[in-house]
Amino acid sequence: MSSSAFKGADVSDRLDRAIDNALADNRLVGTVVIVARGGKIAYRRAAGFADRESQKPMQTDSIFRFASVTKPFVTAAVMRLIEDGVVRLDDPVTRFLPDFQPRLSDGSVPVISIRHLLTHTSGLGYPFQEGSDGHYRRLDVSDGLDQPGLSLSENLRRLAAAPLTAAPGSGFRYSLGMDVMGGVVESVTGGSLRDAVRKLVTDPLGIVDTGFAVADVERLATNYFNSESVPVRITDGMVVPLDAFNGSLTFAPSRILDPNSYPSGGGGMVGTAGDVLHFLETIRLGGGPILKPETVEMMATDQLGPQAAACGPGWGFGFGWAVLADPHAVPSPQSPGTLHWAGGYGNSWFIDRANALTVVAMTNTAFEGMSGKFVSDIRDAVYN
Repeated sequence: MSSSAFKGADVSDRLDRAIDNALADNRLVGTVVIVARGGKIAYRRAAGFADRESQKPMQTDSIFRFASVTKPFVTAAVMRLIEDGVVRLDDPVTRFLPDFQPRLSDGSVPVISIRHLLTHTSGLGYPFQEGSDGHYRRLDVSDGLDQPGLSLSENLRRLAAAPLTAAPGSGFRYSLGMDVMGGVVESVTGGSLRDAVRKLVTDPLGIVDTGFAVADVERLATNYFNSESVPVRITDGMVVPLDAFNGSLTFAPSRILDPNSYPSGGGGMVGTAGDVLHFLETIRLGGGPILKPETVEMMATDQLGPQAAACGPGWGFGFGWAVLADPHAVPSPQSPGTLHWAGGYGNSWFIDRANALTVVAMTNTAFEGMSGKFVSDIRDAVYN
């Protein structure tokens, strides 16, 4: 283990300080942070409010809307299907979804592969990356976080009607590819994505609070968005600026409570910090019982190089998450090969495999909990 990671008796104090400062500064409403070192829980804390207006305290088993923290779970299900031989990385998407044939700007229809979807190199994008006059906006394509009741088939129809932003395989562009993968999984299994993830991932791990439906509504945390003063409660239809993409994101928190909403493979799950940790520790330890070690190694291998800048400078991309290719470019105290991902509702995690370290920081505050100072403060607190 590196001498820089989790050394010193004051690590818990530093983590407490990072959490307390975020709450005192009104950057967060509530959070659950769990740190595992060498397979054992080294730190666990719930702080702040699950619902500020009712003064309901955050609990360690509070349930969070995942947003993009969904993607690694769905990717794991896909990789299991690849292990089983029913899907291949270089299969064309049209093998499973014959009608999904988006065109390039010249009118040609390129081949989009499963690999392209999983690595965000398909040429697809997200509505939140566009202005109000973008193709996705005009076609009313959903990001997977809004439009309660929308079906997957209808959203894929709208998505396929928009021109691709680039030729498949030409570069990284974060996209709705995992929502398309949800359609592929449903085609392959003959059931819902919800059932496939449960059968292939969560049930084998004994995870009961994480999925595409809320296990206990009383434990579901209310979501907030950072404003200039204090975080504002997110309501259906709220549009929030996403400065990193020069766009905006539309939220509908009620979506998860509508059984008619399609299970978004890119953002539709909910769950607890403890369940996320369990899943990530499974990955860190080689994938059993859900995946083979060689599959996990492939997933943890940078497929694109640091030029992808999947989470900013220095970050490449594997299958399901960003892979730290160049810590000096970030800069970060994490080891090369560290895995990391985050979600728009305010969540983040990382696995530093070289240091046997897994850190989960779930919050109910966008976007501080996804990409704000809190994320780097928690990271730095576990390293000297």
